Amino acid sequence: QVQLVESGGGLVQAGGSLRLSCAASGRSFTGYAMAWFRQAPGKEREFVARLSSSGSSTYADSQKGRFSMSRDNAKNTVYLQMNGLKPEDTAVYYCAAKWRYGATTEGSYDYWGQGTQVTVSS
Repeated sequence: QVQLVESGGGLVQAGGSLRLSCAASGRSFTGYAMAWFRQAPGKEREFVARLSSSGSSTYADSQKGRFSMSRDNAKNTVYLQMNGLKPEDTAVYYCAAKWRYGATTEGSYDYWGQGTQVTVSS
């Protein structure tokens, strides 16, 4: 069992930056693949980034070059550094976890956080 708690969301102007955090409880954090998804109002939840247990990362095309995902296994925490934010990045951002391997699809993950709101003003 893994419990995930996101933090770091807020209101930022276009072009600004935010760093989201996701703290995980439970054992064997290093064995989990982690991911970020987001859901904008009226839209389906979509993949943002993932980080495997071995450290390899994958990003959605619209986030490449702007977002960076990392993990600190000593703190059982993953981060999403978001730079060059755009109004279309406004959404609730969710952290997700899957033992060993997680794909880029929502259904691939077993554990979810409650989400943190990111609002980008123009």
